[in-house]
Amino acid sequence: MKRQARVGAVSYLNTVPLVWGMLHGPQREEVELSFSIPSLCAEQVERGAVDIGLVPVAEIARQELEMVPGHGIACFGAVRSILLFSRVPWARIRTLSADLSSRTSVKLAQVILRERWGAEPAVVAREPVIETMLSDADAALIIGDPALRLDPEELPFEFLDLGAEWRRLTELPMVFAAWAGKPGLALRELERLTSGSYEYGRARLSEIVDCASMEHGIPAALAEQYLRQHIRYELGRREQDGLQAFLRLANLKAAAAERA
Repeated sequence: MKRQARVGAVSYLNTVPLVWGMLHGPQREEVELSFSIPSLCAEQVERGAVDIGLVPVAEIARQELEMVPGHGIACFGAVRSILLFSRVPWARIRTLSADLSSRTSVKLAQVILRERWGAEPAVVAREPVIETMLSDADAALIIGDPALRLDPEELPFEFLDLGAEWRRLTELPMVFAAWAGKPGLALRELERLTSGSYEYGRARLSEIVDCASMEHGIPAALAEQYLRQHIRYELGRREQDGLQAFLRLANLKAAAAERA
C-alpha cells in the first residue's frame, strides 16, 4: 500500500480552501493531515515530522526548502489579516511587539517600516492581545485569525494593512506561505495532490465560508470577503516576482524561490 503523505497545514482561516479536498474530498485518503501555527508548521518540516507543510516563505528561505509549484497564500493589495498598529508616529517606532507565529509577517513589517519611514525597531514576542502588546511597545503586529477578529477602525491606534503597504512599495503581489519540504520531493505527485485539494475547495467556497466562519469565530460576511477578495491562492509568475523582491528586501536567500 502506498504511504500517505504527511502534510502540515496552518490552522488559520486562509488555509481552509487549500486543504478542503484533504479534509473532505478525494485527497483525504492520500494524506495524514495535521494543523498548527505557521512557525510550528515550519518546525515540523525542519525536523522531518511532515513531508510537506504550508511554510512561511522566510522559513522556506532559511531552511533552503523546495517549493511545490502551484498554490500558496498570497495577496495583491490589502490582505486584512496582517495588521500593524502604532501609538506613535511611524518614523518614531523603536519597539515592535509581535506575534511570532509567522517569521514572514515580522520580516514584512520590518521591511515596510525601514523602507518607508527609516524605522528599525527591536522586536519583542507577545501574545496577540493588542492592549497588552502596546502596553510596553510602540507598535504591535497582529496576524491571521486574531487580526480578522479585530475591527481596526474601532481601535484608538493608527494602523497599516501590510498587504496594501507592500503593493504601494513594490506594485507586486506578496507571498506569505507555500507548500514546501526538504529537497528531493516528488514534486509532480505533490503538485497533483495540493492542486487537487485546492480545486475541490475552490468549487465549494460558499460551503467553506459557512463552516469556517463558525469554527474560526469570524463573521460570515467578512470570511467570504476575505477568502474571495483578499487572499490569492494561485502562485504564478507575478507572485514569484513578488516573492523574489521580498526575499531580497528582507535579506533572505532568494535561491529558495528559484527552485519553485
